[in-house]
Amino acid sequence: MAIGIFDSGVGGLTVYKTISEHFPELDMHYLGDTARVPYGSRSQETVINYSLQCAGFLVDNFDIDTIIVACNTASSYAIDHIRKKFKVNVIGVVEPGSYSALQVTENNKIGVIGTRATVRSGSYVKALKAIRSDVEITQTACPLFVPIVEEMLVDTDIADMVVRHYLDNMMTTGADTLILGCTHYPLLKNVIAKFYPDIKIVDSSEAIIDCINELKLNVNQHSKREIYLTDESPAFETLKNILAGGITAKKAVLKP
Repeated sequence: MAIGIFDSGVGGLTVYKTISEHFPELDMHYLGDTARVPYGSRSQETVINYSLQCAGFLVDNFDIDTIIVACNTASSYAIDHIRKKFKVNVIGVVEPGSYSALQVTENNKIGVIGTRATVRSGSYVKALKAIRSDVEITQTACPLFVPIVEEMLVDTDIADMVVRHYLDNMMTTGADTLILGCTHYPLLKNVIAKFYPDIKIVDSSEAIIDCINELKLNVNQHSKREIYLTDESPAFETLKNILAGGITAKKAVLKP
């Protein structure tokens, strides 16, 4: 059996890489919907429709028993719809990330950063409050983080300036833990840590590992790894060098 992973684009390769490192024996098939990225500026209805099409591609084409919804926006809006339609395990990034943040916070104050859609959905607030009702949460949308990563500007003064622009005010709230609520954001982890060295940074892709462990999936001696994109993506060329070396992508055609 295999794992299927999808994201609105190629940011989910951070999740792909983390799972690959922890489970080298698992078959994995990654789908990036690069023709319609970003999901973060779309309506809830559109995100649900796109997410169901992505999940359908993975289920129809591969013998998968688990879908990882690597996109935070899709996890926020569509995960219940995916679980209802497809008879496979479905893991999002919101719930594991929330649980991990509550495990490490020492003062019960947590910051969440993500796309406008993820912040607007309130998904992290709901997930955190469902586990611990008295937790204090501050959210900030960081729409410029994704283009900084995709344009390879992470190690520049521009990245430093943008990170401080979004996060300086959040840090005055006393939050001791920060959830990276977008799959691109782990690539800015070092920049964030440089300016806020005392903050505990929670990467949802790492939090997913415990969820996969609990499934006790069957493994193979020779794992198969494939990456599919719905359109050509310059960002893929950037991220594949940062994350995974000489990987290649195939063309995916989604059913309407």
